[in-house]
Amino acid sequence: MSEAAAGRLLLSGDEAVALAAVHGAVHLGTGYPGTPSTEILEAFDRFGGKAQWAPNEKVALEVGIGVAFSGARALVTMKHVGLNVAADPLFTVAYTGVGGALIIVSADDPGMASSQNEQDNRRLALAAGVPMLEPADSQESYDFTLRAIEISQRWGVPVLLRMTTRVCHSMTVVRTPGYPAPPPKPVSFVRDIPSRVMIPAYARPAHRRLRAKLAEIAAWNEAEGPVEVVQGGADLGIITSGVAYQHVREAAPEASIFKPGLTHPAPVERMRRFAAGVRRCLVVEEGDPYLLETARTAGIAAGGKPEMY
Repeated sequence: MSEAAAGRLLLSGDEAVALAAVHGAVHLGTGYPGTPSTEILEAFDRFGGKAQWAPNEKVALEVGIGVAFSGARALVTMKHVGLNVAADPLFTVAYTGVGGALIIVSADDPGMASSQNEQDNRRLALAAGVPMLEPADSQESYDFTLRAIEISQRWGVPVLLRMTTRVCHSMTVVRTPGYPAPPPKPVSFVRDIPSRVMIPAYARPAHRRLRAKLAEIAAWNEAEGPVEVVQGGADLGIITSGVAYQHVREAAPEASIFKPGLTHPAPVERMRRFAAGVRRCLVVEEGDPYLLETARTAGIAAGGKPEMY
């Protein structure tokens, strides 16, 4: 209690997301249970938020979309394979946009601690065209949830918060208040068929609007997005994200490190400048070579891990 009064708490990543949702005035938390995401809604309810389980992930996301259409804020949680079930509304809401804020938590499970595969849902953020944040610990889980609210409300887009098992279940200190959330918008539903019904005549301009928003978000990420740079030696530079950052700090304390928080759209020009300042640049990440391919596509010379079979 004394730590809570001082704004210093020991929380898991899941609990930190839930607390940020409460502090960020999220109106409804909904989702479908599945490790490692289950504890988010349980904690959200415990902290005083309105939480409800849905019969599946697609229904959960559709309920969250309805909340966000009205100008309110919604948090939708699921594990990585659950986003497959919710893919249909995910790809559509990227086009329609939202009036309030819509935060979708994908809790990935590298290593398959409790899952049938270890798919990397960073690929889905890229395919759907939605911004994505990757926290590395509980403090960032708290701060990035509030940042996700800001991005979603500012640009009217859903935001994917990509967690992984070790971030979800590990406990680190969280200091509050953290990143300041913007004030909520007035809640009201406006009937807007051209913006909400994605028949081809409406979907084509919606596609162009989405791409324009992503370009604006990319420019914002280059200028002031959440990037952490650790100045180490010039011999080795490492680009990393999520919990892999913690392993890098321990395994290569002498290295310079570049850790983007918003990894889609990625801050490629900042990555390029970082790579240019070191003799050898590596990418260390869990799962697929998402950041590695992002760097190489931009013409950044970087090495990665060998493929494992």
